[in-house]
Amino acid sequence: MSFSISGKTAIVTGAANGIGLAIARNFADRGANVMCADMDEKRLVEELGDVAEEGNIRYFAGDLRQRLTIANLVSATIDAFEQVDILVNASRQVMETDALNPEDTSVETLIDQNLMTALRLSQQVARRMIKQANGREGDAGVGSIINLSSIAAHQTRPELLGYSIAAAGLEQMTRSMALALAPHRIRVNAVAFGSVMSASLQSSIGDNPDWRDEIESRTPLHRIASPKELVDAVQFLASDGSGFVTGDVMTVDGGRSLLDPVDAPAH
Repeated sequence: MSFSISGKTAIVTGAANGIGLAIARNFADRGANVMCADMDEKRLVEELGDVAEEGNIRYFAGDLRQRLTIANLVSATIDAFEQVDILVNASRQVMETDALNPEDTSVETLIDQNLMTALRLSQQVARRMIKQANGREGDAGVGSIINLSSIAAHQTRPELLGYSIAAAGLEQMTRSMALALAPHRIRVNAVAFGSVMSASLQSSIGDNPDWRDEIESRTPLHRIASPKELVDAVQFLASDGSGFVTGDVMTVDGGRSLLDPVDAPAH
């Protein structure tokens, strides 16, 4: 069974920091061509500026909530690497919701950022995968799409109403798209994580230092994982080693969702 992604081309969103950056760097280190996409151009340049002119890594800055930006991202990837085989929708935003405030727009914001962006980009990339595979015979896979979700999809925390709804929607989108794209030999899976040091969790712990001990105490493995520990799960789903896996939501949370009470931070 091969977990190799060498020679494949991947688009990774949310690649300016945290988990998205860790995934992008790992893919590049493993021989994949990587287009790193994020809204934060300054951070992309800081993190990738020294390597972006090398053979297998590029970056693209833009607001992926805009349909034209999505089309431009796909075009830039094709211009740079001539194909796209893997999409990792790692761009995500975490913000609180006031469940009793009808003026609060966080639900719409998070659905647009965390769900609709992933859906629209998946549709565009899938169309490109189908086009480039035209005439290719056999059972070999045509492409792999991986969505990053959260254990918040299955927890009930009123202050994370919008984030939880978007995460739950992303998981259902994963299953529905897996069925829609299976005839085209494109696999769609998700990784739902918790107790992983994402950029948002790092920021939250900075504002709430007690959260670290609280999260660790609610995690059976009694620690917070580094972003690199999530990377291997994503690489597995991107590789041919998972060639018969589609529509799955893999949980990577140190066992936390097995017993986590609802009063712990849902990161």
